Amino acid sequence: DVEKLLDVALSYMQINRFEEATEAFERVARFAGDDEDIAQEAWVNKGAAHGQLEEWDEAIGSYREALKLDDDSEHAATAHTNLAYALWEAGQTADALDHAERAVELDPRFPQAWYNRGFFLHERGLNEDAVNAFDNAIRLGMRTPGVHEEKARALEELGRDEEAEQAQQQADDLREQAEAELVEEY
Repeated sequence: DVEKLLDVALSYMQINRFEEATEAFERVARFAGDDEDIAQEAWVNKGAAHGQLEEWDEAIGSYREALKLDDDSEHAATAHTNLAYALWEAGQTADALDHAERAVELDPRFPQAWYNRGFFLHERGLNEDAVNAFDNAIRLGMRTPGVHEEKARALEELGRDEEAEQAQQQADDLREQAEAELVEEY
């Protein structure tokens, strides 16, 4: 049963057994038959597993396989945003922004897509647009130190030092809060 195999592959991801996960996701994709949704989900997750292993070329290939199946589905936005990141990690930065943009087009309520878009805009020196993208990610629920730090960097580039300091302070506060929660757990 393909769905059970998908569950096994996802379980491998949860326990950080990424090599086993890549193999299991590949089997899911091959055995999915006419179920393009499951096949696409498998390819996207296979790419994520390769990404965890820093196997960027394999990750890129997996995300492209997912997008070959359907460039307009529920998994396509995730495939595009993850592909953007993998391309950037592999040094193929020219295409990264295009895929980040496509992810936002497909799912404008996907905070990670907005974050990636902001990151790649900042890398290109388009800092005003980057700040807007980071603000969208934050409005959509992304509450990580990273998004606030990237926003601070873009604001600094724009010479908006006071706002940059506020964004950096938010990042520091979130990091301290996360550390305090970890200490409480143990």
